[in-house]
Amino acid sequence: MVILCRMSAPLPKGFPAGNIVSMTTQSQMPAFLLTRPLAYSQRYAATLQHCFGPGLSITISPLIAPRLLQTPFPTGPWDWLILTSETGVAAYAQHPARPSDLPKRAFCVGDRTAKAAQQAGLETISADADAVALIALIQKHSPDGQLLHICGAHRRGDVAGNLTNSGIPTKAFVLYEQEQRPLSVQAANLLSGKRPVLAPLFSPRTAAIFAGALADTSQKAPLICATLSDAVTDALAQHKDITLCPAAKPTAAALTDAIKKYLAARQAP
Repeated sequence: MVILCRMSAPLPKGFPAGNIVSMTTQSQMPAFLLTRPLAYSQRYAATLQHCFGPGLSITISPLIAPRLLQTPFPTGPWDWLILTSETGVAAYAQHPARPSDLPKRAFCVGDRTAKAAQQAGLETISADADAVALIALIQKHSPDGQLLHICGAHRRGDVAGNLTNSGIPTKAFVLYEQEQRPLSVQAANLLSGKRPVLAPLFSPRTAAIFAGALADTSQKAPLICATLSDAVTDALAQHKDITLCPAAKPTAAALTDAIKKYLAARQAP
């Protein structure tokens, strides 16, 4: 049975970062399982420790790992870049033969991607959401010239195609891959235990890989998945006996808020 946990009520008064530790012992907390690429998981682990205390049980088992490509950039001219991940920014910034005439302005899917792009020397406009919001943002600005979407080999939706069809010529340029990895032995052992496991999931592909990996484990632990978007939630639709806690909007901050609300409700009398 899939349980959908949608908590629209605000957090209890006086429930800032860290307060949940005062409400419950760490042994009563779920164990956290992080499956993003290593650097992102380490950063989110720090966020969780800031919110809930340093004594959390956190297991990191990346299910995808980025591999940057050195494919030559397509011939322009290009007037804007489109960036939909921090990995895309890294692929742009670290490319050994990046043309000097590439545009220095970029539409970005979210604020973290925009911040990384700014650190790479770009001027940015952020949609602070998802690909759908990004497309709408670009259409609203109606930029002149051609756009270049620096993207990965695995991506959901067709940003370039949708923009081109709406009259904004855009080319998708694959500059990185996300290679699949198996669950670690530590993660499999965690899922086969009795303690509840809470897995924040940030992308439909990672969620689908995770759902497939569960079939290869002797899962006994109660499983809670905090999901970044409806697409991530949908990727888990075939898996039974899971509690889904979706974020109110597709940002890491909203996902953390969903986890806070779930844990607060779990401790409510």
